[in-house]
Amino acid sequence: MSDTIIKVENLSKRYRIGLQEKRADTFAQQLWNNLKAPVENFRRIQSLGKFEAEEESVHWALKDVSFEVKQGEVLGIIGKNGAGKSTLLKILSKITEPTSGRIEMHGRVAALLEVGTGFHPELTGRENIYMNGTILGMTKKEIDRKLDEIIDFSGVEKYIDTPVKYYSSGMRVRLGFSVAAHLEPEILIIDEVLAVGDYEFQQKCLGKMEDVSQKEGRTVLFVSHNMAMMKNLCKSGLLLEKGYIEFQGNINETIDNYIREIESEKKFNELITSQEGKEIYIEFVNFSGEFITGGKIDLLFGVFNKLKGKNVEFSVSFSTLDGTPALQYYSGHMGEIFKLSKGKNQIKVRIEKLPLVNGIYYINLWLGSKGMSYDFHRKYKRIEVKAGRIIDNGPICTFNNYPVINPAIWEKNDG
Repeated sequence: MSDTIIKVENLSKRYRIGLQEKRADTFAQQLWNNLKAPVENFRRIQSLGKFEAEEESVHWALKDVSFEVKQGEVLGIIGKNGAGKSTLLKILSKITEPTSGRIEMHGRVAALLEVGTGFHPELTGRENIYMNGTILGMTKKEIDRKLDEIIDFSGVEKYIDTPVKYYSSGMRVRLGFSVAAHLEPEILIIDEVLAVGDYEFQQKCLGKMEDVSQKEGRTVLFVSHNMAMMKNLCKSGLLLEKGYIEFQGNINETIDNYIREIESEKKFNELITSQEGKEIYIEFVNFSGEFITGGKIDLLFGVFNKLKGKNVEFSVSFSTLDGTPALQYYSGHMGEIFKLSKGKNQIKVRIEKLPLVNGIYYINLWLGSKGMSYDFHRKYKRIEVKAGRIIDNGPICTFNNYPVINPAIWEKNDG
C-alpha cells in the first residue's frame, strides 16, 4: 500500500476580477449608470462562463499545481504574498472548490488558517472545543478523553468557560492550535497564524508538530514567512510563485531558491546608495579571491570622510539567510584603529582562511568609533560560499588602511 496521503494533480483556481462598478462623481453620471445597469448586468450574466475569452478579467491564484505528500511528512509551503499559498490550503481544507484538477486525500483534515478559525464568538472556549471536535468527526467520548490535555496545552484554562469573543487574538490562536493538534487528525494544515502567539507558545507548537509528525506519523502542511521556523520543523518544501510551483525539494534548497527570487541582484562593485547626511560612509566595495571554505578573500572598502582626521573601527560580519549571526571580524578586537584622512580613504580586509561551511550568506558592514555608528549596511550583499577545507591554523583576518587612494579605483566606482 502506498504511503502517499495527499496527491494533487494539475490543480488550478481562477477568480474573476475588475467587476466593481466605478463610482459616479456627479448626479447626472449616477443617473446614466442606473439607466444602463440592466444592459450591463445582462452582459455580465452572458460572460460568466467565458473565462478564456476574457483573460484580462481573470486572475489565476493557482495554475497546474501538482505534488505529493507522504504520511508523516512535514511540508513547508513558501512564497511571496499573493503566490497562492493560502488559496492552496483553503482548497485542501475544502473551504473553496478548485476550478480544475484533482485532489486525493486520505484521512481527517484539521485546518488552522486564521485566528479563531471555526470558533463561534458567543460560545465558551470549552463549548468551541466540542463543536470543533464534532466538525472533525470526533465522538463526544473521544473529545472527553482529550479535553484536559487540550485545555492545559492552550494555557487558557482560567478563561475556558468565557465566551470566545472576549479572547485576545493570541488566546484564540492558542486554543485553536491546541484543538487542531490534539483531536488526532491524520492531516494538520496550518497557515501563518503562529506568528500571533508569543515565543514560548511558538516553541510549544513546534514541539507538538514534531511529535505529531515523527512520533504519531501524521502529516503537517505548514505555511510561514519565518524561515528559521521552517528550517526547524520541515524536511521538504514547496515554493510557489504567481500560482505556479517554482521549486520543490528539501527545505534548505527551497529556502535558498526563495531568497534568490526576492533578492534584488546587485553587483558587488556598485556604489552604495543613501549616503546623504552621513559624515563618514562606505562608498564602494571591491573584492578579489573566491568565497570558499578555507579560501583567501581580500575586501577593499572605499570610505569617504567629510571630517578632519578621524579614528574609526571597522566590522565585517556574515549571517545566514534567516539572519542568524555566523561570523564577525571586528578591528577593535584586533587592536586596529584607523585614522582617516579628510576625503577619500580605503580599508583592506584580508580573510586568510574563511571558516564558513558551504552555503548562502549575507555580508554586513559597519563603520564607527567608540560606540558611535557612522555607517551600517545590513544584508549588504548575498554571497555563496563553496565547499572547501581549512588546511591549518594561522592568521585568519587582517585589517589595513591606505590613506593614499589609487584614483583609478574611485573613478571606476564613481561611474
